[in-house]
Amino acid sequence: MTLPKPPAADRRQSRIEQLGRVRTDDYAWLKDDNWQEVLRDPKALRADIREHLDAENAYTQEVLGGTEALQASLFAEMKGRIKEDDSSVPAPDGPFDYYVRYAIGAEHPIHARRPRGHDDGEEVLLDEDAAAKGKAYYQVGAASHSPDHALFAWAADEQGSEYYTIRVKDLATGQEVGAPIESAYGDFAFSPDSQWIFWIWRDENARPAKVFRRAARGGDDALVYEEADDGMFLGVGCASDDSHILIHVGNQETTEILLIPAGDPTSAPVIAEPRRVGVKYSLDHWTDRWVIRTNDDGAVDFKLCVSEAAIPAKAAWRDWIAHCPGHYITGFAAYAGHLVRAERVNALDRLVVMARDGSEHVVDFDEEAYALNLEGGYEYATTLSRFVYQSPTTPRQTFDYDLASRVRTLRKTQEIPSGHDPARYVARRLQARAPDGEMVPITLLMLKDTPQDGSAPVLLYGYGSYGHAMDPSFSIRNLSLVDRGWIWATAHIRGGSDKGWGWFLDGRKDRKPNTFTDFIACAEHLIGEGYASKGKIAAYGGSAGGMLMGAVANLRPELWGAIIAAVPFVDVLNTMSDTSLPLTPPEWPEWGNPIEDPAAYDLIESYSPYDKVGPRPYPPILATGGLSDPRVTYWEPAKWVAKLRDQTTGDAPILLKINMEAGHGGASGRFDFLKEIALDYAFALWALEGQWRGE
Repeated sequence: MTLPKPPAADRRQSRIEQLGRVRTDDYAWLKDDNWQEVLRDPKALRADIREHLDAENAYTQEVLGGTEALQASLFAEMKGRIKEDDSSVPAPDGPFDYYVRYAIGAEHPIHARRPRGHDDGEEVLLDEDAAAKGKAYYQVGAASHSPDHALFAWAADEQGSEYYTIRVKDLATGQEVGAPIESAYGDFAFSPDSQWIFWIWRDENARPAKVFRRAARGGDDALVYEEADDGMFLGVGCASDDSHILIHVGNQETTEILLIPAGDPTSAPVIAEPRRVGVKYSLDHWTDRWVIRTNDDGAVDFKLCVSEAAIPAKAAWRDWIAHCPGHYITGFAAYAGHLVRAERVNALDRLVVMARDGSEHVVDFDEEAYALNLEGGYEYATTLSRFVYQSPTTPRQTFDYDLASRVRTLRKTQEIPSGHDPARYVARRLQARAPDGEMVPITLLMLKDTPQDGSAPVLLYGYGSYGHAMDPSFSIRNLSLVDRGWIWATAHIRGGSDKGWGWFLDGRKDRKPNTFTDFIACAEHLIGEGYASKGKIAAYGGSAGGMLMGAVANLRPELWGAIIAAVPFVDVLNTMSDTSLPLTPPEWPEWGNPIEDPAAYDLIESYSPYDKVGPRPYPPILATGGLSDPRVTYWEPAKWVAKLRDQTTGDAPILLKINMEAGHGGASGRFDFLKEIALDYAFALWALEGQWRGE
């Protein structure tokens, strides 16, 4: 086929001098100087930028017009695997069971409760679908009832900009109480006495900056805490035993927690342990003691400490569960008589249950690759804990686990209405050798009869940042490719915490290039083992994983038959040099500070996908973004695509799709989101089948 002519972005050169270094940027004009207002009101976008983005969207639609039937088929398949009237397993709390459910055809859930142990008597707390009616975007963040069960509060984002509005409803009258809380983070917490709500304010640069307290039924806001460091995130919550309100302050490498006694919720917060750069900790109160998870004193994969002090400062910590290299303690949950810690060993999860007498036992499973996650509950004085088990072949299974008797009760198995036979599939765990000798896990999902001769197309997915592990979970979406004879491969590369916190540390700052070379090593291993062949691999990643896509496109363009970069963080040097952007100061610990540190500047410049675009034959690329995205701003993929088209020496299509009504997560509805995934997959099929060449 003959591809239509793509939009050509104007080249308006700007010169940037920084730390004695000079760079030029031909497409800096695509960033609206008024971007803060655009986040809140997309209509404020400058006219020439809107014209260009509209032209890009129209071009992508024209080029992929022949895949519309395929997109519709993919969407129908994925939707067919969703139980439309699904509901969660009810979570008990005092006199009620709380749950969410979906009505048939609904994009958003209903939050509800009913008398404990009964199947009738439902009371609707929030109907998100009704609230979203007439809105192009609607996303609820935190949603919770008050501890006395009298109020229900929720935080809603109606733009995708992650500026939330918190509303509180009196469940006796059904009426909202007090004025809505504006410019909020999507996180809040009721005080244990139900009299107060603690919430986080986002400043004009979309950063969480202050914690306020307001009477739960309305009133003036009182400042509780203000963070002076632009590089810190904030969170609020309560201890599991309801003894304290907690304010979390931290970034990727440093933590500080402040405590407010639940018995005196209007008192000033007190620091538990002052922040120290490089020291992370979390804590919870376990009836008569504090339990602290920390990497202090060289505990790279974390350890647990305890403290009986009222204020658990470091001097009062005692080692309890010692650090064990390779046994990464990812978190813990406290109950009155037990403590459950979650661990990850060689990219597999397990749960360790400890009683108050110190005895412990392990909960794990036997599959080659699986995911095991603790689910939070409302009740502390219980022996029941809940976890979810799944694998690439096994749909989600929700278990209630009696911590004392060790009895597992299966409460729910994810239903696939269109049918799913796990026996048709096989999941495998491979190990690829990185250039420095490290072994990088790869999880594969394929049909049992998929040939291992390099003929099958492969989708290789990667992320590798912020310590986020890629759990080998079940996906209703991936099956649409696997059922067509594809192999889905997930690369557990450095920068994530799949093999422990050290795995993360070995893929950040000056070691960031390990992330990219690990991913390439995974592709080469798949080729060497006969699972893939050069040019028949679609690389897929989003956000920081989109940066990975940009990096491997520059490093090894010949490996890929297609690249899908969702909301890609590709303009790394410019973004990390712009202190007005929401995530720039908080992310210097991850990437380095190129404003003050010449070594950080040079390192980032050496891999920043936008800066390293050059004359080479790039494969087919689809980049997506959201106009209201405060995390990866719309101009990053827009600039990257413009420069790629200008520099490529090949004729492969390079496409851009900007959602003009959404932010970082794309469309907010459960079905509308699938349409965006269907576009990604259709592009991969179209590209690897060579349809753009007329094959």
